[in-house]
Amino acid sequence: MNKSDSLQAEAMPVTPELSAGAAGKAPGEESLAPQQTRIMGRASYFLAWFGGCVSIGTFAMGSSVVGTLNLIQATVAIAIGCFVIGIALALNGAAGYKYGIPFMVQARGAFGFAGTRLPGLVRAVPAIVWYGFQSWIGAGALNMVSTTLFGFDNLIFYFVTFQFLQIGLSVMGFQGIKWLENVGSAFILASLAYMFYATVQRYGDELSANLLTMEGSWGLPFWGATMLFLGIYSTMMLNVSDYSREHKQGTGAGLLTTIYAMSILPCTLFMGLIGFMVSEATGTADPIQVFTNAVDNTPLLMATLLFIAFAQVTTNVLNNVVPPTYVLMDVFKMKFRTATILVGLLAFATFPWKLVQPDSAAGLQLFVQTYSAFLGPIFAILVVDYFLIRRRTLDLDKLYDENGPYRGVNVAALIATVVGIVAALSFSSVSWYASLIPAGATYYLLMTHWAPCQRFRQ
Repeated sequence: MNKSDSLQAEAMPVTPELSAGAAGKAPGEESLAPQQTRIMGRASYFLAWFGGCVSIGTFAMGSSVVGTLNLIQATVAIAIGCFVIGIALALNGAAGYKYGIPFMVQARGAFGFAGTRLPGLVRAVPAIVWYGFQSWIGAGALNMVSTTLFGFDNLIFYFVTFQFLQIGLSVMGFQGIKWLENVGSAFILASLAYMFYATVQRYGDELSANLLTMEGSWGLPFWGATMLFLGIYSTMMLNVSDYSREHKQGTGAGLLTTIYAMSILPCTLFMGLIGFMVSEATGTADPIQVFTNAVDNTPLLMATLLFIAFAQVTTNVLNNVVPPTYVLMDVFKMKFRTATILVGLLAFATFPWKLVQPDSAAGLQLFVQTYSAFLGPIFAILVVDYFLIRRRTLDLDKLYDENGPYRGVNVAALIATVVGIVAALSFSSVSWYASLIPAGATYYLLMTHWAPCQRFRQ
């Protein structure tokens, strides 16, 4: 922290919301106050992202580009997507990393205290949908293990039990997340490598005949595929400050970008290519059915299915619980534990069994493209606001003063969001990319030239 930051911190009024972050943090005691006790070093932060990015949604995105790209194009598309993710996370996470503030507080300067409900809602809805979807996948894996070993087949029982297990882990907050992600990373990497090997062994001949010889496309379908793989993480690009505020200070922007990109790349590459290859070979996008058919050895199949279940836990508690929890804390002034329980219960209402169907990959592709059209403009606005409007200098007093200059709604951010959404939906296959410049430029011009927005520049 530099001298100006220290002086600003000393000058901050001790309000209940601000003072909540000053003491040491016990498990489950999360707040919206500036984070004073940071619990993740570089290695721990890398492992948290590594363990939190084993998304079955990536498997489905791999399935969705079958017939459009060949194997080489799919591999390059995933790599480009992860590189863009790394840059985006480092950019939008800069405010949270420097000042220790979460996403909902960061957004107040751009959208206003009341206006933050828009980015909060846009971020929370996809998280809850993915929460329910991935919980159903994890429960399906546990049910398959139970059926094979004990003859007990009851998917609903395992879904409910699995969901309450995740709720129990979630209430531990970032202390629990750190432990879960760090311990599980080695198991995740080994299991992914084996799953990839088993897929190639079982379907190698069919894959070499189809995926390497097809022409594919390096044009718009290719760039659309890069957006699909980064679209899985476009939600996290928005609220990355929720995580970066937990990382100990002293890491430069370049190294942070590397940490993000290289922690996400292995899991995304393995899961995306596995989904791509097995869907081409079998015609199904259900990972449970795929690995039941691909792995002939029962003990190895059980280990693989348990991995699938475990991976859903590590992904959900980091990616799909924290963001909507902080939204509920901000909008409804809930305690962290109460909000995590409510988020877990809301995941039941997403009807995830409807999302896990033979044709679900196409529907999930549309889902990612659609919510990316809303997330992209908000991401652009936050980055422009922090780097161009405020020159990387925030006044924490104002960000926590409901009656200050950031009260109400910043109309400039709302107009820019709508402009970005229109641009994104006009180019739906690359919606996230298409939204960035229109939204960012509109916001900058309004903030610099439109009188009603000038109080938000203070």
